[in-house]
Amino acid sequence: MRFPSAVRAFAATVVILGAAASLAVAAGKAGSAGQRIKPAPQPPLVIPPATPPATTPPAPGPGETDETAALPTPSSAAQTLYAAARADLLQIRMLLRNGRSQSSVGSGFLVGTGNLVLTNYHVVSQMALDPDVYVGEYVDTDGKSGPVELLAVDVLHDLAVVRVDRAGTGFFKVPDKPVKLAQGQYLYSLGNPLDLGFAISEGAYNGIVTRSFYEQLIFTGPINSGMSGGPTVTAAGVVAGVNVSKRRDGELVSFLVPVKYAQELLRKAEQQPHPPKDFNPLIGQQLLAHQRALIDRLLAEPLSIRTMGPYRVPVRESQQLRCWGRSNFRAEAEYTLDAVSCAMEAAVYVSDTQQTGHVSMTHQVLRSSALHPLQFAVLASSRFRVDSIGAGRDTRLTRPACTEMFVHTATLPVRAVTCVRAYRKFAGLYNFTLLAASTDDPHANLQSRLDLAGVSYDNGLRATRAFLSALGRSRR
Repeated sequence: MRFPSAVRAFAATVVILGAAASLAVAAGKAGSAGQRIKPAPQPPLVIPPATPPATTPPAPGPGETDETAALPTPSSAAQTLYAAARADLLQIRMLLRNGRSQSSVGSGFLVGTGNLVLTNYHVVSQMALDPDVYVGEYVDTDGKSGPVELLAVDVLHDLAVVRVDRAGTGFFKVPDKPVKLAQGQYLYSLGNPLDLGFAISEGAYNGIVTRSFYEQLIFTGPINSGMSGGPTVTAAGVVAGVNVSKRRDGELVSFLVPVKYAQELLRKAEQQPHPPKDFNPLIGQQLLAHQRALIDRLLAEPLSIRTMGPYRVPVRESQQLRCWGRSNFRAEAEYTLDAVSCAMEAAVYVSDTQQTGHVSMTHQVLRSSALHPLQFAVLASSRFRVDSIGAGRDTRLTRPACTEMFVHTATLPVRAVTCVRAYRKFAGLYNFTLLAASTDDPHANLQSRLDLAGVSYDNGLRATRAFLSALGRSRR
């Protein structure tokens, strides 16, 4: 994997800002886990800002659910529906090929009278990413088991289609047209919670999540770990969505993948002549498509500018990104620190140890009239932690390649460090981290950070250029 000649584009970007510098990056190449790979520029994993007190924390990732809450006893209507549906419910297990020990479990369901099963991508992600290590197996409500063949994945909407060696009874209907739901409409979620046995829970449809990059439905009902990939249906058995996650900090706030995305994936699975031999390139293509939409939306209009003391800083607050502010102000403090953090509340799940397609930005302003300029410089330098980028070994990414430069925006001299890391499994994807600090005031210091996870090299350059050029000093 070679870095594009856009290295020069970054240098040109610096020229625009008033200085020139080259970004020397080492070329890297994707390979197997046991193969030595040369470092390529790649951004470190995004470290989103901590959620400030009194704000709503982000929703958990796929499968991150409360493992202690029991499902309530179903009503007679739910019991009747479960009796009709149970033959087409499956538990989906990931097993180590060596020893056949169980690695993870989820749920799935047979569609119509065929042998295709819908589930979540995160339920079968181990099998998709490392098929030489993991194999899939299903277990039905009668305890019978069989092999699972992975046919198609939609990483962006957390869906997968697998094929099994048995057919459905036709209970679960995935309609060709979108399902229209009314606020408060009763729905029924099915699956195998906590690996304890198959079950059904009741709840209501309560609209669409507005702070997710991709549409999700709000289901006001219990979904526990192990129910991921199971169906949520209307009283008539029409699939409205696929169970995906729930809020651990809320009461009965769960999320469903809308069935319209499952319809699209089923069509692709039915039309393809044979399943991919290697899903990693396909997953990489989907992640590249996501980052294009992500960066285009981020930069569709100029970043908003906020005033923080003597500085002007760029932010973006939208349905996908939320911003918070905090301060350490105390009358007796030797210095004050004001901060604003903006971060996406959702990311794209790749594996249990990797999420991507994420943006966060932070700004901190340090000020002190009590400290000597040398003491203040030491304080500011101690908070500019370049060495923390890529400090921990991460086999999914190359080591960070960093470039430091001193540039001048329209109104502010800045020390800027850009670090880039490449994804080993997904060619063309990188993590970018930009750290910037003002250099013009012995008693005040602006420190800004931009993290981009899972972007193309060109889009990483676009975003870091826009962010850096927007930093400035406010008019006095």
